[in-house]
Amino acid sequence: MGAGIAQVAAQAGHTVVVFDTHEPALARGEALVGKNLQRQVERGQLSADRAAALAARFRWSPKVSDLSSCGLVIEAIFENFDAKTALFAEVEAVVAPGAVLASNTSSLSITALGSRLARPAQFLGLHFFNPAPVMKLIEVVPGLDTDPALTPAALALMKSWGKIALTVKDTPGFIVNRVARPYYSEGWRAYEEGVASAASLDFVYRDLAGFRMGPLELGDTIGHDINFMSARSVYEAYFGRTRFAPSVLQGQLVAAGKLGRKSGSGVYVYAPGAEAPAPAFTDTATGRADSSVLIQPSDGRTAAEVAAANGRSVAVLDHSANPAATAIAFAASDDKARAAALAYAAAEGKKAVELADRPGLVVLRTLLQLTNGAADAVRDGVGAPEAIDLAMRNGVNYPFGLFDWGAGYGWTKVVEALEAVARGTGDAMYAPSEVLRKLAT
Repeated sequence: MGAGIAQVAAQAGHTVVVFDTHEPALARGEALVGKNLQRQVERGQLSADRAAALAARFRWSPKVSDLSSCGLVIEAIFENFDAKTALFAEVEAVVAPGAVLASNTSSLSITALGSRLARPAQFLGLHFFNPAPVMKLIEVVPGLDTDPALTPAALALMKSWGKIALTVKDTPGFIVNRVARPYYSEGWRAYEEGVASAASLDFVYRDLAGFRMGPLELGDTIGHDINFMSARSVYEAYFGRTRFAPSVLQGQLVAAGKLGRKSGSGVYVYAPGAEAPAPAFTDTATGRADSSVLIQPSDGRTAAEVAAANGRSVAVLDHSANPAATAIAFAASDDKARAAALAYAAAEGKKAVELADRPGLVVLRTLLQLTNGAADAVRDGVGAPEAIDLAMRNGVNYPFGLFDWGAGYGWTKVVEALEAVARGTGDAMYAPSEVLRKLAT
């Protein structure tokens, strides 16, 4: 992240000093920037001379004293409060009194970090998203002691760097890492409940909803230690008053050192020669059409519950928000409904993923709970609906804004589906936010 942020600053015209006490990390950062610039040359986005001039704007240093000439210092180390405040004490001792210090923290309180500084008025959060040269969003986070004039100046600077900058309230997780938590927690809950295989779950998130990566493979990519630590940080900061909780299974992976790609295994195995995970499709040729079977989209109820209400066999289809979806995901009340669902998939020319029969299935439940969490963020003054949608599209590349999705699905349907999931699971965290209830009326 540090190298990526430095690249953004250099390409915006600044001279940049990159400081790290660990010299191999500096070497990796320099190599990464060089690789990124070379890739731009190969794509015709930069000339070789321009790339060389940009590379000359960097100084890579293991000495904190080399930051003395900097007017803005952005910290991008791991999420540990004591480590960050110790680093800021060192930096503050060498920079000029008017220098601005900023943290790239994704979950720690800017106000709390600033309280340990000698000049908290000159401190704020600048939260970039990975990879920093590519992702457009910047969350600009003033603390309680931040000079009010600093926020608009930071917004203007970030916009001059070609970023979409939003002022965000200093709350745990800010906008993106707070609102996105149910994406992970719902994926993990489905996996823990054995709803489908890991590869099948990741597939339905990609295919039916249009997300670039499923939550389990995304955790492997980010690193489960980082992802789990962020989940715990946000959950504990709200004293458990949230609609999401960290995954026990993910915590076990972290304890076992199975951190994902960087350790060679996580949910999936990345050893040389390991087979790529593949979703488990059910053979649609075994299906049999039956007009007595009711096939309907999930409304939050299980297939068994709908079957009991209608006195007939039922198959429920998980929600598809992706017009280009190549499959259906379904749950069936009995074997007759299962055969009819497979025949339906064959008639539509689609593959079929069978899910365990659970309230809201997988994609619908996740989208409902993401929207529920986004509504809570509006209630808590974290951001307006438009800002939250903008943040989620540009911070984590969601295929749509959650309020846009909810409006298209229908607010009354959102509330009724959440009520069905809450009733079916017996879990109050699925109760609709009062903001959603207001939208529905």
